[in-house]
Amino acid sequence: MSLSPAAGIGFKPQHFDDVMRCHADGLWLEVHPENYMVDGGPRLAMLDALAERFPLSLHGVSLSLAAAALPDAVHLQRLRRLIDRVQPALVSEHMAWSTWAGRYVPDLLPFPRTHEALAHLVRNVVHTQERLGRRVSLENPSHYLVLDGHDWSETDFLAELVRRSGCGLLLDINNVYVSSHNLGADPVAYLDAFPLRAVTEIHLAGHAADDTDPTLLIDSHDAPIMDAVWSLYRHVVSRGTSLPTLIERDGDVPAFANLLAERGRAQTLLETVGMAA
Repeated sequence: MSLSPAAGIGFKPQHFDDVMRCHADGLWLEVHPENYMVDGGPRLAMLDALAERFPLSLHGVSLSLAAAALPDAVHLQRLRRLIDRVQPALVSEHMAWSTWAGRYVPDLLPFPRTHEALAHLVRNVVHTQERLGRRVSLENPSHYLVLDGHDWSETDFLAELVRRSGCGLLLDINNVYVSSHNLGADPVAYLDAFPLRAVTEIHLAGHAADDTDPTLLIDSHDAPIMDAVWSLYRHVVSRGTSLPTLIERDGDVPAFANLLAERGRAQTLLETVGMAA
């Protein structure tokens, strides 16, 4: 199935019955493939049932594409099997690293945007796309501290990554807001410089203040989408960028009806502001 410029929801298993009863026009679902890269059982059967009714997007969290080493071959094989099975409309990952010398860290870690880092990332993305038989979109990261040693601005780095690898981009607007707040940058200027023509999907999520430092924002995905993030989304959509837009919620997950209401707000912006642009 293909994705139209409509709003989707990050699927959570506790919402399965509600989702299967839902008939919202254009609804699509996103899952983390790591939760379904199994040989069988109820979890995979659940995903099969969803794939029969809804377009799917697979959003990975563990390929470590910004690492010095190539992605794990076994992991890529298992991901390819899942892609072949459910035929997702989109496949995406993060512009981050999480492996080093055979060790895995359950986090999405930043890196200086150097020429060397770009070369590693391009190689890993091209390798991944060849193994998966799919174009992969990379998500802009959240930042919590200033790193030194950059050769590129982030938007120029992403544009060059697209040019060299042929990948797409996933624009996470909450990440833009959080990073801009934490680093003292202008989120609108960032969005205006973003290579929007390469974007295949948009993410919207909530954030929270850090427990020990309330001036630091965390991309927590455990709260409703803030008004400031909605405002940035409206800015992007008003530029004629009507793209599949996901409502992300990974912590303190509310009732499905609450997520559907946020999805409805995004859908309305797509249908009114986006179409009028």
